[in-house]
Amino acid sequence: MKYTRITALAALGVAAGLTLTACGADNSGKPSSSSKGSSSSSSSRGDAKPQGSSDATSGSQADNAEPAATKDTRAGGAVSSGTQAGGKVTFCKTKDLAVDAVDAAPDETTGRINITMVNRGSTTCSATGFAGVDIKDADHTSNPIERGPAQPRVTTLKPGDAAIFDLAYTIDKTGESLSSPTDILVTPPNETHTVSLKWPAGAGDIKGAYTDVQVYPTHTTR
Repeated sequence: MKYTRITALAALGVAAGLTLTACGADNSGKPSSSSKGSSSSSSSRGDAKPQGSSDATSGSQADNAEPAATKDTRAGGAVSSGTQAGGKVTFCKTKDLAVDAVDAAPDETTGRINITMVNRGSTTCSATGFAGVDIKDADHTSNPIERGPAQPRVTTLKPGDAAIFDLAYTIDKTGESLSSPTDILVTPPNETHTVSLKWPAGAGDIKGAYTDVQVYPTHTTR
């Protein structure tokens, strides 16, 4: 009986040892191939964006971008503001215009300076709109001239044609005018380059200040 009991206990001990060994294998982890697979899966989830997703985003941005021609047009203003109907006539360039100023007062109280621009270029151009005008005074100040209450007229110039616009003011006959104009600075419509003209000799004195002078839009001489 004692031998049998010892044998039984030994058998139970062997069985328990086998059980513990089995449990130890399960708790120690999976085979090495499973470990690599788990690490790879974790790395994939850690990517910020799949490569395909990044390409799709770039493509969407490209689709939403404006065409280069549209940007160039807006930047240069050639089509949006410098072309007349039909898209064929561009604004006249200062370098292609011969500009002159003369006294054209119709009477002793109304001052008027006519400024003429002749197209010396080889192509038809547009001089439609208001020219920019500043008057320089003997004290070396430059005074911008306000626009008069008039609507621009279409002014298209073939080579040799002339456009005209005028400066209007009231003549001071008291001899006490505070203005002493020496030069007229003219920037043709839709241009940035300026020409300097002498104030016409014999033109009447300006009554008031330079803010009382007005510039009117261009028109053709025909």
